Amino acid sequence: MKNRIISVDIFRGLTIVLMILVNTPGTWSHVYAPLLHAKWHGYTPTDLVFPFFLFIVGTSIAFAYQNKTASSATYRKIIVRSLKLIGLGLFLGAFMISFPFIKDFESIRFPGVLQRIGVVFFFAAILFMNFNWKTLIGICFTFLVGYWLLMTYVPVEGVASTFDRAPNNLANYLDVKIFGTHNYKSDYDPEGFLSTLPSIATSLLGIFTGLILTSKREKKEMVLLGLGVVMLILGYLWDIIFPINKALWSSSFVLVTAGWANIFLGLIYYFSDVRDVKFGSIFKYVGANAITIYFLSSFISKIMGQIKVGETSLHGWLFQNVYTHDFMTLELPSLLYGLTVVGFYMILAYIMYKKKIFIKV
Repeated sequence: MKNRIISVDIFRGLTIVLMILVNTPGTWSHVYAPLLHAKWHGYTPTDLVFPFFLFIVGTSIAFAYQNKTASSATYRKIIVRSLKLIGLGLFLGAFMISFPFIKDFESIRFPGVLQRIGVVFFFAAILFMNFNWKTLIGICFTFLVGYWLLMTYVPVEGVASTFDRAPNNLANYLDVKIFGTHNYKSDYDPEGFLSTLPSIATSLLGIFTGLILTSKREKKEMVLLGLGVVMLILGYLWDIIFPINKALWSSSFVLVTAGWANIFLGLIYYFSDVRDVKFGSIFKYVGANAITIYFLSSFISKIMGQIKVGETSLHGWLFQNVYTHDFMTLELPSLLYGLTVVGFYMILAYIMYKKKIFIKV
C-alpha cells in the first residue's frame, strides 16, 4: 500500500511481543494470573494474544491480496507460505539438541501455533481470493454456527456431547482419534482439528477489518470501535449457550476476541494514523519480522530448556541465579525474566529493521 497503515504494524508487533512474554516466564510454577491461560471456560488477557495474531493475519491478507488476480502464481505463493509455516511449526515440535536431534516419533506434537497460522492463512487467503465480502460474511457465519451445532448436537459414541474437558467433548474426541499421542495434552489440543474451523473465522473477521481500513469511508476508527462493541455483546450472549473457551476456540470466543481486537486496533489507528501521534515504533519493528522473531524466540527458548547446567537447565540456572532473590515473591522474578527475553527480541527486531533485514516466511 502507498499510504501504509501504521496501526496494523504496531498491533502485529505488540501481539508478537505479548506472545513471547506469556510463553517465556522464569518458571511456570509462579506466574501472575493474567499471564496464564484460563483453566477451561472463560478467558484471561493471555487468551487474547493468539486470536489477535490470527485476526491480524486476516487484516494483512486484505491488504496484500486485494488487488491480486486469482492466478496459479498467486495460489502457488499462498501454498508455499502455508507449507513454510507448517514446516517451521513441525520442526519446533520435533527438534531436540541431542542426537539424533529429533524426538521419538510418538512424542512429536503435530498441531501447534505455527501450524495453525499456516492452515488458517491458507484457507482465509483462498477464500478471500474467490469470494466478495458479502459471501465471506456468509461463510464466516456458517463456520461459527456450524461449529456450535456440531459441538452441541453430535453425540460421541452414543453419549451426549459436552463442552467440558471430557471424552464426550466432540473436539477433544476427534483430536485423540486423529492425532493420538501427538496432541499437546493426552485428551485434547488447543490447536486441534475441529477447532481449526472457527479459527479460520477469526481470520475472516480480520479480513473485514482490513477492508474497512483500506476503504474510503470516514471515521474508520469509530466503525472499528462500534464493530468491536457489537461483537463483544454478541459473544457474551452466545457464551450463555456456548461458553467462551480458548482451548475449544468456541464461536463465542471468536466473537469476543475479535471484538477486543477491533477495539484495540481502532484506538491505535486513531492515535497513530488519524492524529499522527508518534508512538509504538518498537512494536512496528517487531511486526516487520513477526514470524521470524516468534520462531527464534521459541527455538532459542527450547534450546535453553534442553541445555543442562548441573541438575537444571540453562534456563533454570539463569532464573535461579540471576533473577531469584529472597526479598521477592517468585512471581515477580518470573515476570522480570520474561520481560528480559522480550527486551532482547525487541532490540534484535530494531537492529534487523534498521539494517533492512526482512525475512519473509
